Amino acid sequence: MTTITEVRARTVNVPLDNPTSFSNRQVLKRDYVLVEVVGDDGHIGIGFCYGGNNAGSLVANAVRELLSPVLLGADAHATEALWQAMYQESLLHGRSGSVMRAISILDTALWDRNARAAKLPLYKYLGASDSHSVPAYASGGYYLDGKTPAMLGEEMASYVAKGFTAVKMKVGREDLAGEEARLAAVREAVGPHVQVMLDANNAWRDLPSALAFMRMAEPYNPFWIEEPFSPDDIDNHRRLAERTPVPVATGEIEAGRWRFKELLEKEAAMILQTDAAVCGGITEFRRIAATAASYGVDIYPHWFHDLHIHLVASAPNVKMVEFFADDQVLNFRKLVDTQLEFADGQLLLPTAPGLGFGFDQAALERYAIEPWH
Repeated sequence: MTTITEVRARTVNVPLDNPTSFSNRQVLKRDYVLVEVVGDDGHIGIGFCYGGNNAGSLVANAVRELLSPVLLGADAHATEALWQAMYQESLLHGRSGSVMRAISILDTALWDRNARAAKLPLYKYLGASDSHSVPAYASGGYYLDGKTPAMLGEEMASYVAKGFTAVKMKVGREDLAGEEARLAAVREAVGPHVQVMLDANNAWRDLPSALAFMRMAEPYNPFWIEEPFSPDDIDNHRRLAERTPVPVATGEIEAGRWRFKELLEKEAAMILQTDAAVCGGITEFRRIAATAASYGVDIYPHWFHDLHIHLVASAPNVKMVEFFADDQVLNFRKLVDTQLEFADGQLLLPTAPGLGFGFDQAALERYAIEPWH
C-alpha cells in the first residue's frame, strides 16, 4: 500500500494582460488553486482549478480544513473510496461550488500521482482510446475594447490557418445587429465548412431573447449555442433545445453526476461540457461520461486543455479538447513548465508520466498570494 503522507495547497492570482469581456461580465485577473498530494513512495501528484476572479482561497481552505484529514494516512490508490469519503465529509458544506472544486483537484492529484508512480501517461493509465493525438477546437473570440468584427474574423481565420477545423467565439454582449455583424465576419473569414461554436456565458434571462438571437444566428450554421441561460435554469435550456435546430451545450460549472443526469433526462442539452476541475474530478468525470454515453450524448470538456486531453484520449464519447492558443485568457498557461504541442488541428498526446507537466516554480513565486501549506 502507498500511504498519503502530505497534502498541500496554494492560491495564486494571475492578472490578465488586457481586460477581457464576456456577455455579461469583465475579467481582470484569475485565481487558481493548486494542490500537491505526496505518497510515501516519493511520488507527487498535482491538481488545479480556477477559483474565480476573487476568493479562490475558499477552495484552498476547503482542501486544508475539510478534506486533507480524510486523505492523510490513506491508500493513495483507493480513488473510489477516497472520493466517496471526501464527498461524505463535505455534505453540509459542499456538493457543488468551491468545496466540490476542492474534491476535484485532490482527486485529479491522486490520479496524476498514481500514473506517475506507474510510469504511464495519465490517458494510458485511464485506458487509452487514442494513442497519438486528439482533435481540438480553438477557443477565443472574446470582447476587447476596440475589437471590430473584422478583427474578430481575422482572429478566427488565424486559428484555421494553424489547422483547426473548429473555432469558438463569444456572443450575447451586443445588440442583435452588433452580434450579427460579428458572426457574419467570422463565417466569411473561416468559410462554410469550419465549425463555429457560439458561447453565450449565460447571456439571456428569458426564452424570447434567446430565440431572437438564435433566429438571427441559425443561417450562419453554428455548431452549438453554449450556456444560453443561467446553469440553474434547466427548463429554459430544454425549451430552447426544442425550438432551434442548433444543439444546446452546457454543463461547464455543473457538479456531480446527478445534475448531469437531470440535464440528460430533461433533454436540456445535446452536448455536455463537463469540466473535471469542477464536477468532482477525474473519478466523477468518468461516471458522467459513462452516463452520457448511455443516452447517446457526447462530451466536449470545458477549459484546461492540459487536463482534458487525457480524458478525451480515454473515453470514446469525450470528443474534442477546448484549446487556448495563447495565455491571454487561459493564463494558467503561465504557471506550467510544459505546453501541449499541436499540428493540423490535433493536440499531440504527452509521453511523460501522469499529466505530463509540472508547475513552473518561478511563476508560482511571482503570482502566489500564499505559500504552500
